[in-house]
Amino acid sequence: MKTEQVMEGKRISSWITFLLASACGLIVANLYYAQTLLGPISADTGLSSAAAGLIVTLTQIGYVIGLLFIVPLSDIIENRSLAVGSLLVVICALIAAALAPSTPIFLTTSLFIGLGSVVAQILVPYATYLAPEEARGRVVGNVMSGLLLGIMFARPVASFITSFWGWQSVFALSAMIISLLALLLWRILPKRKPTPTMNYSQLIVSLGTLLKQTPILRRRAIYQASQFAAFSLFWTAVPLRLADDFDMTQQGIALFALAGVGGAIAAPIAGRLADKGWSRILTGLAMVIASSSFLLSYLFQSHSTTALALLVLAAIMLDMAVSGNLVLGQRAIYSLGSEARGRLNGLFMSIFFIGGAVGSSLGGWSYAHGGWSSTSLIGIVLPLIALIYYFTEKRTATHKSPLDNGST
Repeated sequence: MKTEQVMEGKRISSWITFLLASACGLIVANLYYAQTLLGPISADTGLSSAAAGLIVTLTQIGYVIGLLFIVPLSDIIENRSLAVGSLLVVICALIAAALAPSTPIFLTTSLFIGLGSVVAQILVPYATYLAPEEARGRVVGNVMSGLLLGIMFARPVASFITSFWGWQSVFALSAMIISLLALLLWRILPKRKPTPTMNYSQLIVSLGTLLKQTPILRRRAIYQASQFAAFSLFWTAVPLRLADDFDMTQQGIALFALAGVGGAIAAPIAGRLADKGWSRILTGLAMVIASSSFLLSYLFQSHSTTALALLVLAAIMLDMAVSGNLVLGQRAIYSLGSEARGRLNGLFMSIFFIGGAVGSSLGGWSYAHGGWSSTSLIGIVLPLIALIYYFTEKRTATHKSPLDNGST
């Protein structure tokens, strides 16, 4: 019996779920360590405040490249080997970032950190192969809660470590952690060897067919791209505002960033409610909450304690909206067809991370040229774009992957 046939639909153990959730969190955190360190990194590398967002943008661009050209490989080669091999790229890039003597080298390492960190998006669909259909939303929600906790803890952890040992130590410590993680995954994860129906070039060409012929993929990707652009915009600009308007040190910024951790609770809740058929109404609600979070921060822009408290509330609201909508989107696309799940996930994630890269660039630029007012206005608009598109959605039967009909 083929390996994939053995694994598909079996009950996933709590231990494997925990391992995958922890791995996803530790890996994806590498994309966000620099987000609250733009000040000290820019000071040491000579980047202007307007160009500081380039650090995060390049990491996200590397991630998009990996999503398009590495993640699809999970449909044709053994997943555990692919994951561990990609982690070796991350480890080398993290060491290089910690030792980078100049701006060009650091920016190059940022690109490769993003490229290798796509392992998280190999492991998330890997978990769905172990879960039966009726529990898929719960499993995705649990694994994604680990991933989202990694995203949200990355910012405060990086700030705390930097306040004691400097920003270079963040990347050095992460290199050691990822090395241990790679060894653990290699020893514990079961193999998953898919049955290839095409070679690599055909696989890449099929991405265009999938995108063209799978409307639910396009729709969910656009929803999340708009949401994630707002998320990246906020977390690129808010550390600059906290330092300028509230005179916060890196430790203060770290404490603020902890607020976002509360948003991760939305992931498992959204997964369970999606299993009960609530996906559509929750999707619209997530967009409204995301836009409202920026409206709240726009209306109260003083330097008072009240304004700071409302900014914390806005961070929690935004992170809940983005994390919840992400799980809803992933559950929808994972239901389209198992043989194309790696490619579907790669396309979905690459499109919405393009949105994130745009948001990061806009965050640094808008804050440098128009302050928090301009940044928050852009943040209000981005989820509204998704909401307008959402109102064009029709109540139709479940969309199927074109591969279910045999096309490639």
